[in-house]
Amino acid sequence: MEFYILVDRTPVLVNMEMWAEWFTETDRRRVCKTKIGDSTEVSTVFLGIDHNYSRDGPPILFETMIFGGPLDGDMWRCATYSQAEAQHQAAVALATKADQRCTELAEMAGAKRSGE
Repeated sequence: MEFYILVDRTPVLVNMEMWAEWFTETDRRRVCKTKIGDSTEVSTVFLGIDHNYSRDGPPILFETMIFGGPLDGDMWRCATYSQAEAQHQAAVALATKADQRCTELAEMAGAKRSGE
């Protein structure tokens, strides 16, 4: 298993002890966090452990996940900080669009029930 920390947004391979000490501060791991509406959040974090289990290609060290809303649990992973930032923005756009569509459908259903 390979362990990484971030140094100026660049993943650096380290030993497990250094990784464990660095990882105690959760704010170091957060790349972006965006709240959408009342119930949806998009979070992008640095994982610190290579999740590229095939070993083909670069280490997979970042993860973006949607919590709440219609896309709850959707998740993407990538290799670099800049990819993680772009991935976060794409997930925010997807989650925002999905939330808006659900709101529209709920409003249409409510109007249909009330006979409008």
